[in-house]
Amino acid sequence: MAIAKAERLMSLALCLLGTRRPLTKGELRGSIEAYIEATSASSGASDGGESPKDDAFNRMFERDKEDLRELGLIIETVEGVDGETGYLARRDSNRLPPITLDVEEAAALGLAAKVWQQARLAGAASGALQKLRAAGMPLAEDPYEGQSALETRIPVHEAAFEPLMLAARDRRVVVFDYRKANAAHPEQRKVEPWALECWRGHWYLAGWDRERDAERVFRLSRITGKVRSRALAFTVPVPDHVTVRTTVESWAGETATSTARIKVRAGHGYPLRSRAVASRDLGDGWDELEIPYGHGLDAWLVEFGADVLVLEPAELRADVIERLRAVAKG
Repeated sequence: MAIAKAERLMSLALCLLGTRRPLTKGELRGSIEAYIEATSASSGASDGGESPKDDAFNRMFERDKEDLRELGLIIETVEGVDGETGYLARRDSNRLPPITLDVEEAAALGLAAKVWQQARLAGAASGALQKLRAAGMPLAEDPYEGQSALETRIPVHEAAFEPLMLAARDRRVVVFDYRKANAAHPEQRKVEPWALECWRGHWYLAGWDRERDAERVFRLSRITGKVRSRALAFTVPVPDHVTVRTTVESWAGETATSTARIKVRAGHGYPLRSRAVASRDLGDGWDELEIPYGHGLDAWLVEFGADVLVLEPAELRADVIERLRAVAKG
């Protein structure tokens, strides 16, 4: 499997930033797994005297070097005493100016930095540095190495995370099988991915569902099988601000549009009681609660089974009954 360009650029950047002396193209080629993989299939000689392997590597390296410079990395070209050209990115030249963050901003930035802790990119990017160390290259010391700290992590367990992240970045349409809550079988979805966001420990994708011709939010843990990308242009402009969390909260019943009246058996339904805006004892072993009513409340009430009865509104009662019948048939 070809290594993604993002991983290749990350590996090259880490090598150039992590060395104390200029590295030649040969050293970089032998240290970065993506270069080894990309140039291992070619053989023979080209008209210019260089082998196809060398030619392919040189083109790839020059493109990657220019891409990193466009991203703002300052890469120096140094002529060695033996006439061989070396490259490095000095940390002093690439250090950001002092940034002042308040406590909340620093915490948010720390969380964002840990997203890749369990993603494939983290291991691939650090692999290049490990190879250079094994080869005896002098690398700059990590100023935080050996320090103990309490670190917060956002887990990324879903296999769909990385292909969806890359597709959203590159604006590529994706196709995947998706199993809705309480659905017996998954359905295929063709989506124009916009953004990913983590909410209450779960990752969600927001995008344009082509089959339903509407904006939709998908929970990654409900995606089954592989995510396949398609070379298709987006049909809908990507919004300047994608409110993934607001949409998820709405469909999860967190954003209330009205209130509902329900009966809860005494001594049961404590999560519902904690959200009640009003309650009263009916005196017959039941309590009446008034709770916020938003999309998704019917699915939550079903989880309490016979301990909860919906009084109003009528549409919520009908939705709960329909869900209970579907569970009974299953």
